[in-house]
Amino acid sequence: MKLNQTKLAKALPLQVSHKMVIGIAFPMTLAYLTVPLLGLVDTAVVGRLGDPALIGGLAVGAVIIGLLFATFNFLRSGTTGLTAQAFGAGNEKEIQATLFRAVLIATVSGMIIVVVSPWLISASLYFMDPGTQVANATQKYLSIRILAAPLNLANFAILGWLVGLGRAGWGLLLQFLLNGINIILSILLGLNLGYGIEGVAWATVISEVIAAMVGVFICWKLLDHKNRPSRARVFERSALLRFANLTADIMLRSFVLLFTFAFFTAQGASFGENTLAANAVLMNFFMFGGYFLDGLATAAEQIVGQAIGANNKAAFLRGMKLTTFWNFILGAGLALIFLYFGDLAVGLITTLESVRVEANKYLIFAALTPLTGVLAFQMDGVFIGATWSREMSKMMLASFVVFICSWWLLKSYENVGLWLALHVFLLARGILLSVRLAPKIKASF
Repeated sequence: MKLNQTKLAKALPLQVSHKMVIGIAFPMTLAYLTVPLLGLVDTAVVGRLGDPALIGGLAVGAVIIGLLFATFNFLRSGTTGLTAQAFGAGNEKEIQATLFRAVLIATVSGMIIVVVSPWLISASLYFMDPGTQVANATQKYLSIRILAAPLNLANFAILGWLVGLGRAGWGLLLQFLLNGINIILSILLGLNLGYGIEGVAWATVISEVIAAMVGVFICWKLLDHKNRPSRARVFERSALLRFANLTADIMLRSFVLLFTFAFFTAQGASFGENTLAANAVLMNFFMFGGYFLDGLATAAEQIVGQAIGANNKAAFLRGMKLTTFWNFILGAGLALIFLYFGDLAVGLITTLESVRVEANKYLIFAALTPLTGVLAFQMDGVFIGATWSREMSKMMLASFVVFICSWWLLKSYENVGLWLALHVFLLARGILLSVRLAPKIKASF
């Protein structure tokens, strides 16, 4: 199970094929699918408690916690890109040093989040202003859920490292373990034992603890302990500066992305509890499609990162072409599935008739998100693997401006206009990143 220089050398030169792409994407797709499945189960658990305010509270809480943790998404995506490039270059010590830096930063950041969490929760609820009952439910959920922050972020770093190495099987195992335990405990604590939304939150905390312990064990077994980097190597200034620059760019990109979804949720709340709850149900379709497409985006990250590290332009272009091809097929397929089976899925998620009727009004908009967002997911994978983080952050800011302008022009259409603005945002992300692709390739090879 140990990594060594001989095994790394065998990975080069990089030969990219359909089999290689599917071999990386398939297990990671299964792994990522457990995340929206967890969201569906949590929403279904809370949806059966008979109170729309609890569904709204879970939705608002999920957006806030998602915004907070996605700000630190660089611990997953940045670690993937840097690890893949070190792997492609055959640099064993840098592979290990990247893991140590990422886990250390994750743990310290998570502890800081726990300390300042009371102020973070208060400020978030003030900004979103979801109403008294929804705010109370959100407060209960977040005060428990946020306790897992150090372990949550450490799991980001561990997953990113494994993905960068192309160890998709281990990534699949960890995600199955994390979200599988979470799903079981959400049902057990939330419904069977009657702890409601607090039980759903505790289920997440417990599952993060278990996954982190197993993840550390896996990484420890994979390390070549005879070829360990020195402490000076781990804290090397140039490497830390590179990580810091990558961090700043990806944090900005992630913050803007999650702020967009927070804005979407906040605007939905202004249309009433039923619309807020309906949008929460429908966003599970977007999340499901997004995590599905993320499997191929992850393949792009790993292949592109290795190609950059090995200075292999042919592998870069081949990997980008194949992952784009499969991503568009998946995006179209998912859109069709959502259109035909969306009504059934809504009925499974919530038993509240008023919420089901409201959700079905806007189902078509949620169903088409995999198709309008496919290029954005694909370009994210390419730019993350290549560590072109500055371009990512710039294009995300530009896309957000497009989103706000679209919403302003369409706001008279209320929730329909809100969903249309979201589609414009997804399209803008993919197109703007694609425009910047050619000059970045020219500069890198």
